[in-house]
Amino acid sequence: MVDTIWQVLEEIPTTGLFSPLDIIVSLLVAFLLGQLLAWVYYATHSGLSYSRSFVQSLILITVVVAMVMAVIGNSIITAFGLMGALAIIRFRNIIKDTRDVAFIFCALVVGMASGSQKYATAIVGTLILCVIVIYLYLTNFGMHQPHNGFLRFSFRGHIGPGHPIPKILRRFCGSFTLISAQDSGFGTSEVEYAYQLMIRNAANNEQMLSELNGVEGIENISLTMQERLLEV
Repeated sequence: MVDTIWQVLEEIPTTGLFSPLDIIVSLLVAFLLGQLLAWVYYATHSGLSYSRSFVQSLILITVVVAMVMAVIGNSIITAFGLMGALAIIRFRNIIKDTRDVAFIFCALVVGMASGSQKYATAIVGTLILCVIVIYLYLTNFGMHQPHNGFLRFSFRGHIGPGHPIPKILRRFCGSFTLISAQDSGFGTSEVEYAYQLMIRNAANNEQMLSELNGVEGIENISLTMQERLLEV
């Protein structure tokens, strides 16, 4: 069944002369595939720089490129003319997320395949790409583990190697480093401590903080997950 559909799609004539029906089919296929790309991007977006216009642009880019391919056909002269016209345009929008660049390239390629009537390549390529994007999203592929943490607290007195606080940190962290230990400067024995942590499992953060709060003399505990702030 799949081989039959593939053969039918590949046997569609791809001459440089497009009939009105060929152009309509090409633009319709480009629109549907661009819509699929836009939906997958929308469903898997996890950053802070979401843009509604960018999602809509994915659809428009796919359709416009398909139209460009229909205009060019097999004419080299027309292709050079379009290149000269596009060279006049200046794109000043800065794309900060490299993932967005990948989607733009995909929209361009899908539009080219649709416009040149290579429907099998366009459809199968888009479906495979969407499956890959969904897989990367569901598996959180590329997320760095363990999580980096920054712990600050006040303690009356100095912390030695056998103190309960280092013992608690060893249970929950793969490693920890003392960054600073500074006296409060108000004539008391209170010291401000700052630790860099490599936490094994961020789900146990509340339990770690609860045990630290149970240590006598500790106050003003603050835990910052640095990776969550840096990763967008």
